[in-house]
Amino acid sequence: MRRRSFLAAGVTAAFAGCVQLPREAPPSSEELVRDALETRIGLTDLQGLRTVTVEEPSATVERTERILQRPPAERRLEVIQSTDPAVPMGTVSVRSRTEMWEFEPARGRVTNVSHPNRFIADRTRIVLESLLEEYDLEYEDTDTVGDRTAHVLHATPTADEEMSRSISVLVGDTQYVLPLATDEDVDFEEATVTRTFWIDDEHRYPVKERNVVSVDDDLLHGITFALDELAIDEGVDDDAFTYQPPDGVELVERGIEPVGIYDSLEEAATVVPYDLPEPDVPEPYELDRVTVIERGEHTIATSWYVDPEFTERELYVAVEEEQRFNEDVLEEVDLDGHEAYVRDGSLESVFWTCGELSYEVTSPMDDEPILEVASSIGCPAARRRTFELPARSAWSSVASAGQLSSAPSRSERSL
Repeated sequence: MRRRSFLAAGVTAAFAGCVQLPREAPPSSEELVRDALETRIGLTDLQGLRTVTVEEPSATVERTERILQRPPAERRLEVIQSTDPAVPMGTVSVRSRTEMWEFEPARGRVTNVSHPNRFIADRTRIVLESLLEEYDLEYEDTDTVGDRTAHVLHATPTADEEMSRSISVLVGDTQYVLPLATDEDVDFEEATVTRTFWIDDEHRYPVKERNVVSVDDDLLHGITFALDELAIDEGVDDDAFTYQPPDGVELVERGIEPVGIYDSLEEAATVVPYDLPEPDVPEPYELDRVTVIERGEHTIATSWYVDPEFTERELYVAVEEEQRFNEDVLEEVDLDGHEAYVRDGSLESVFWTCGELSYEVTSPMDDEPILEVASSIGCPAARRRTFELPARSAWSSVASAGQLSSAPSRSERSL
């Protein structure tokens, strides 16, 4: 990690006539954000105490949570102090690549969500990238956050956006929907969002962020995150990202439990009724896991390939026994003489069918050669194999009337 230090504004003269040295110029705002982005991309793990302060005209609540991360997928939050009744002390959130646990002590309930086939974005990285691309940055000064010296930056959107009743703001690794007004007398169209960031001088890492929605300097909603006792790349045990529910609590299970998650194509092939492709993927991608799920009478096998140096960079190859893409809303392309269809957007995908099987290659990175990966698979002579899948544990799900709950969801939000 790079560390810069400022020269004192002046040097005490030991002799008469000694010339005062000028103060070293502070780093530019863009340099600080680029350094923070580099730190985030390069770090292996992070630990600290995070204080979350939520301000509204009628009240202010605060909580302190212990946070452990191995970006982008693994994270553990434990609320150790709180004046927020929605997120009381004892709330726990644990997430891995394939599932999430939420413990709500006020309800005596644990929710387990299986998400074996889900991209998990590093939202802290996305925030930092958005600051460079979508905001004008202004350097203010240095400040102290916890026991650290930090540089203070103000961020103003470069483009005016039409206001509505709420604003969606990406704060750390969570999307926040901030209400602009609950009072009809408030002119919410005049609302502004002010964002301020504190970047640690030693590690060049964001250690504080404040977002304020206001009208004519009257605060409507504010949220502040501040990290203390920051530790980067000091090691986090694997056990931190597993969870065992306490005795006597209600367990709610949601999502699709996989038949299994396998380390190799050979292992996964023993539980699927068709041959699995072995695509040519770009370097340095390598196979990370193969997830197998059942949807009704159909089996879906998804092979996940990950860049080991940048684990957020993922792409997958999925094989299933029914066509689930709509040709009418996709662009048709030629795939070595076969009809294929592409999707652009937050996910880049190519879909095609071969015999009784449907194939998909998808990546969230728009610069990955997914058509070349699809071409390396082509239309194999897929021979269906008939056999009984191994028995697996019973799976029950509880339908949700809405979100998991507002309390645990808020406990996930971070720098």
